[in-house]
Amino acid sequence: MPELPEVETTMRALERRLDGARIERLVQHRADLRFPLPAGLPERLQGRRLIGFRRRAKYILLDLDDGRTLVLHLGMSGRLVFDGAALGPHEHLTFTFDDGTVLRFHDPRRFGMAELLPTAELASHKWFRHLGLEPLGNAFSGPTLQAALAGRTTALKLALMDQRLVVGVGNIYASESLFRARLSPRRRAGWLQPRAADRLARAIRDVLSEAIEAGGSSLRDYVQADGELGNFQRQFRVYDRADEPCSCGRAAIRRIVQGGRATYYCPGCQR
Repeated sequence: MPELPEVETTMRALERRLDGARIERLVQHRADLRFPLPAGLPERLQGRRLIGFRRRAKYILLDLDDGRTLVLHLGMSGRLVFDGAALGPHEHLTFTFDDGTVLRFHDPRRFGMAELLPTAELASHKWFRHLGLEPLGNAFSGPTLQAALAGRTTALKLALMDQRLVVGVGNIYASESLFRARLSPRRRAGWLQPRAADRLARAIRDVLSEAIEAGGSSLRDYVQADGELGNFQRQFRVYDRADEPCSCGRAAIRRIVQGGRATYYCPGCQR
């Protein structure tokens, strides 16, 4: 599943190519993705100009010149790709813009989403009102992270993946962040002390920022909007490296399962 760095990378690519562009045509190839697509979507988008590009959690927000926002979510296998040949039966939305640019929404598993909402009502919408801290936002810090986790008895790694607490830190980046902060993924989230919370907040911000700089991580379906692969997988320190020696020199990296997902950590240096 695309995580925050992959979504942020995609959003920035859209902004570079499409800022101020007008939607000339939308071809909708099916009536639904994860949920039914908005009624009359092609007609409602035709002629609209893109004036703002944002991300909230794993949602891409494209602000239009009529006071509405096109909300896109890539789901498990979705990707947005510019130009090139048609992508076959799993290309569900095809946008053409006034400069000739074509944007293709390709999603084999159809867990993606698209919705058209009033911009002023986004924060109160059911998809957004429950969302937690933005780890790249100015409000994210050790104290705010500790406050969000207070009283939680769940394992720390699972808490980091709870979108009601912190958004966008998925399986890969939770493992990598906990390793850099030298914190065990098994630790109870609510027991995090101030110094550890500071370390973890810095590690999360650093890992996500480095992953964005590298264009995200390409493991299965994800590619950047220009069709290139992300490169952060080359920088993994623990993820998908079970039984390899840790850089600390005290233990091998271990793989466990938490919440049905693989967790990678070093029992020698993560406490």
